[in-house]
This record gives sequence, structure tokens and C-alpha cells, in this order.
Amino acid sequence: MHARPKIAIAGLALDYPGAARGSAHRAVEDLDLDIAADEFLCVLGPSGCGKSTLLAAIAGFIAPAHGGILMDGKPVTGPGADRGVVFQEYALLPWMNVLDNAALGLKLRGMPKPQRHEEARRFLTLANLRGVENKYPHELSGGMKQRVAVARTLANAPEVMLMDEPFAAVDAQTRMTLQEELVRICARSRLTVVFITHSVEEAIFLGDRVAVMTPGPGRIRASIPIPFPRADRTWAAQNASREFAGLRDRLLELVRTPPAPSGTAVAAAI
Repeated sequence: MHARPKIAIAGLALDYPGAARGSAHRAVEDLDLDIAADEFLCVLGPSGCGKSTLLAAIAGFIAPAHGGILMDGKPVTGPGADRGVVFQEYALLPWMNVLDNAALGLKLRGMPKPQRHEEARRFLTLANLRGVENKYPHELSGGMKQRVAVARTLANAPEVMLMDEPFAAVDAQTRMTLQEELVRICARSRLTVVFITHSVEEAIFLGDRVAVMTPGPGRIRASIPIPFPRADRTWAAQNASREFAGLRDRLLELVRTPPAPSGTAVAAAI
């Protein structure tokens, strides 16, 4: 008997307002997707396919036009503390130091200052940020700011972490370091993660599975399991792997080649 998915999406259609008053654009159509507990799922697809819109719907920011999203068997009807979101923008408050930024969610939940600072320090340490607690955002590099944002999300103890291209704004070397850190952090935290990306290499490096979306309105075109154990993932090892290169070529073909005219979602595995 299969375990119930952590997140179950069935027949999902999502709209967002068009330029003309009263008009709407269909971003996602007839999308089905199950996400297991503790799974790291990367969602990959061409620009405009509805990846970020899908993430916003899982977060509860957008209501479905049709279909639905279940988490632990219960409908998602709005935002909740069980889902933490990390955006591409760092969204740190400039007048707060790193410690208070990391503890912000706990403060909003009414946790006393000593306790919330203790929790925030624990996750800052997990994110390799020990020693910068008293610095302010303008004193940090882009990579450090994004690690503070991840630590802040983790400190709130979500069951699911939703990440919308969080490393897109940093340089290539910093991105590789952040990717390795995220693999390590998630292995320790046992989170369910949904990670939106345009990068095929990033999707393979981070994910337990990669869901490929069609051009908009987006559907799931393929679901590709990633065979590399999390404990073995470093960029040096991946770059030397023929299997990594084969997966990259297969995913690039799926992203760049138009789907069959029927638009039928396909399950693919390697």
C-alpha cells in the first residue's frame, strides 16, 4: 500500500489577472502532481510555464480556478505556518541585524526573545552563519543574505519549504556553494522541499526527482527520478559523472522540445 503523499495536486488550473480589466491568463491547466514526505522535488520548465504560479498556489497565495491541492489530505485554502517560502529576493529587514531577521517569524508568533534568539542561532549555525549574528543586511554578501533567509524559514519549523529560484541573483561560484549547503541542510532537517528553477544542472544536483513542465499553460510533462544519494553530492563528483551528463541531456531535450500536440502529460523515468 502506497503512503499518502505529503502534497497531492489534482486537475489544477490557475489563472492570474490579464492587462485588461476583467481578463485572466491561464497559467496552469489540468496539472496533476504528488509530492512525497521528505522529498526534494525540483520543478523545471521554460519561462512562462507557470512554475512560480504553481509554487504560489501551494503556498496558499493563489486560489485554484479548478482542481485542488491537498496537504496531508486537507485542502490548502490559504497561507499557513506549515509551509515556509524562500523567494529570489532576500526580503531581509534592513534595520534588523541577522539574528533578529532570522528570528522574525518566531517573534510574530509571540515567542519570548531569549527563546527565539536561541532557536535562530541554532539555524544560523546550521546555515554556516555563526559569528555574523550582529551584522546588518548591508554588511552581507548576496549568498550570506540568502542563507539568512533560509535560516529564517527553517527556524519557523515548517513541514514544507517552498523555494522560488532562490539562488538566481548570485554569481555562479556562490550559487554552487549555496547548492551544496542546501543539500546538507535539508538532509539534516528532513523537510519536504519544492524548488523552482530554470537550471537543468541545479535541478539534477538538488533534487530527488525533477518534474518538467510544458510551456504555458503548464502541465507536468515528465517526472524524472534522480539516482544520486544526497550524501555523495558535490559539484566535483557530479561534473565527473557520465550519468549526470546523460540526465542533463535528457532534461534539456524535454525543456527545449515542444510536447506532442495533444499536450498530454507524460511520465518519464531514467
